Amino acid sequence: MVAAAPRQSIKVGDIRLTYLPDGETRLNPTAFFPASTEDAWKLHPEWLDGDGQLLCSLGGLLVETGDRRVLIDTGFGPRHAEFPGFGPFDGGRLLQSLSEHGHEPGQIDTVVFTHLHLDHVNASVRREGDGWALAFPRAKFLVRETEWHHWVGKNDPTGMYEETETAIRDRVDLCDADAAVAPGVTLVSTPGHTPGHTSVVIASGTDRAIVLGDVLHCPVQLEEEEWGCVFDVDPVLARATREKMLAELEGSGAVAAGGHFSDFTFGRCMRGEGRRVWSVHRAMAGTG
Repeated sequence: MVAAAPRQSIKVGDIRLTYLPDGETRLNPTAFFPASTEDAWKLHPEWLDGDGQLLCSLGGLLVETGDRRVLIDTGFGPRHAEFPGFGPFDGGRLLQSLSEHGHEPGQIDTVVFTHLHLDHVNASVRREGDGWALAFPRAKFLVRETEWHHWVGKNDPTGMYEETETAIRDRVDLCDADAAVAPGVTLVSTPGHTPGHTSVVIASGTDRAIVLGDVLHCPVQLEEEEWGCVFDVDPVLARATREKMLAELEGSGAVAAGGHFSDFTFGRCMRGEGRRVWSVHRAMAGTG
């Protein structure tokens, strides 16, 4: 049975990359991927739960490189929300996942946002009394300038919540598409899902991994490239970016990290029997 991805780590050369769960969502698959149909999903039952819902993990990815601790996305945070026609979102486990990995929030020096949708940014704050405080008190928050200006000040239910924007505003560093974040950690522009969407390349020695963000939401898109997410701001550009990324992954052999993927976060895009397939990259012993 499909399940939300657990905490799991891989090594990319000398860098350790760890998925930290925050929560999950179970979505109506044909609503989330409008180009899909119930009949088409019968060919891909491995990505659906027992009720026929698309299970998507919510969380962040921790990069440990030298003395740097960089968190890529944070998740949904300590909340429950219902989205009629789609499904529920539940979060709140990120800090527990970080603690189980042996780290404290104060050790995070940088938070990188692939984009500013609600399920990627709102675990940047935590409950404190009747209000909210920064979950990572020492961190700067890195986001592309294009992305920040698209979302800031908007009352958009799919974006940052007001308390998140208020808390991080003075800590935000606006950056370019190809910014170097830390040794072996570089941003790359992957627009379409949102205007300033960014993926993150992790490189050490001859090893390479790409944190996808929402370029892909589910491995089913390796086979069904036309299945774009209903929340893509620019669906045409999102598909072009998706196809470019899949070609890059297939051609380079780089490990992909899918933050919404169920069960296994890490894998490779392979070619088999004339089609692309998802090949799981096993986590390090003691994780997952």
